[in-house]
Amino acid sequence: MLQIEQFIFGNDNFCVLVHDPESGETASIDAPDAGTIRNVLEKKGWRLTHIMVTHHHFDHVAGNEALKAEYGCRIVGPKGEADKIPGIDERLAEGDVFRLGRYAFNVIETPGHTAGHIVYHSPEAGVLFAGDTLFSLGCGRLFERGADAMWPALRKLKALPPETQLYCGHEYTLANARFALSIDPDNGALKARATEVEQLREAGAATLPVALATELATNPFLRADSAAIRAGLGMDGADDVAVFAEIRKRKDNF
Repeated sequence: MLQIEQFIFGNDNFCVLVHDPESGETASIDAPDAGTIRNVLEKKGWRLTHIMVTHHHFDHVAGNEALKAEYGCRIVGPKGEADKIPGIDERLAEGDVFRLGRYAFNVIETPGHTAGHIVYHSPEAGVLFAGDTLFSLGCGRLFERGADAMWPALRKLKALPPETQLYCGHEYTLANARFALSIDPDNGALKARATEVEQLREAGAATLPVALATELATNPFLRADSAAIRAGLGMDGADDVAVFAEIRKRKDNF
């Protein structure tokens, strides 16, 4: 079974290590901080063989070069922004498959937060490493592409098996829950998730991973096609991209 270790660096950056015990291969999903990752590797007794980069932002690649120098690990990442990924060895695009030991990760392009952002989905392990494209109860800011790119990207993720466990780049869930309730106040599943999230954070526990099924029922950024959300926004006749863009705009100003 694929072993996954999730931990926090700084205020809210998630670090995630994935380890295949059969092959001994270990990957870091992005590399926010070399020292933090090194400490956990040592505690687990794992040797880093790969870094699986989702996008070029500094808080996701800051540890690349130090970790590569220490472990000789191979860095894979998005072809569309390879020139911005320190130490990259292999460029990945839509439809490519990256293998960590016996586990296959399908590469899905999700432009929006950055122009070349990719995510990694393993059907066998039942996990999605979404970087800053999809958060629990939220999604990434549209820094480099617009809603017309991000909504189709999110629709790809909506189509994945609902039991898929979501991991992402930041612990933003509590703030996202407060916004989501302002958009979808009568959603019982959202109210329950918001209560759960508040309890987890009060206990110092992470709100991830979470099943994609939960996100499909509660995350307003995946529910631009929801009649209830459209009615609340006064956008009954609008198309999905326009509704998504309005939700994102409101979150930016929340």
